[in-house]
Amino acid sequence: MGVSYERKDKYDINDLLQIMEILRSEQGCPWDREQTHASMRKDMIEEAYEVCEAIDLDDRDLLKEELGDVLLQVVHHARIEEEQGTFNFQDVCDGICKKLILRHPHVFADTQVSSTGEVLQNWEQIKEESKGQTTKTETLVSVPKTFPALMRAQKVQKRAAKTGFDYPDLYWAMGDLESELDELQCAIEDENPQQCFEELGDVLFSAVNVARFLKVDSEESLNASTEKFIDRFRKVEELAKEQGIELSEISIQDMDKLWKQAKKK
Repeated sequence: MGVSYERKDKYDINDLLQIMEILRSEQGCPWDREQTHASMRKDMIEEAYEVCEAIDLDDRDLLKEELGDVLLQVVHHARIEEEQGTFNFQDVCDGICKKLILRHPHVFADTQVSSTGEVLQNWEQIKEESKGQTTKTETLVSVPKTFPALMRAQKVQKRAAKTGFDYPDLYWAMGDLESELDELQCAIEDENPQQCFEELGDVLFSAVNVARFLKVDSEESLNASTEKFIDRFRKVEELAKEQGIELSEISIQDMDKLWKQAKKK
């Protein structure tokens, strides 16, 4: 016999907490009961990206659904810890409320600010103090290694730049990118795999520096280029089909001609 739970027209956060408690109980779901922080780690990342997709699609209904999925992840992780007696969902809420009050002294205290720039500057200063960061290196190390590589690189560079460790302008950044490309070319000519690995990383890191000076998000920029590539490849395939050509059977030169046709379209 199933667990009885009141059917409602509208549920709230308390219902979600109770439902998760039931699902994790002996009378609940074996799968939910077996989950750990580690087993759900990937799920949290995927759900966050699905929220981003809903935002990109400007789909409000999808956004509502995906935000619910992220909230479920938070509740599930908090429930695991509650069972261990370490903290619960209310403690999570308490923590974020205290953080918001502390980091908004211009709202909840007497600090005066004249711009959003000052707000962000205060936020970073309070963040460093609350986390006990006494060196600028610690602020760089604190950028999670789990971030996508381009995102992490740009965030690390931005924090380093706040200390004055930065190029004077965009052209210096471009010059460094060109220099790194030359070094990659040398590594390729030397047929040195490890050196190629390192120099390619330096090229990408330098490209992110250029993106930062252009005030472009490197992660979003690369994603846009990937989408553009997919769209053009689709057109290449359509052109090949129209001309009775099998892509797998033509030369790279003929494929390049189709690519240029697709690019014009």
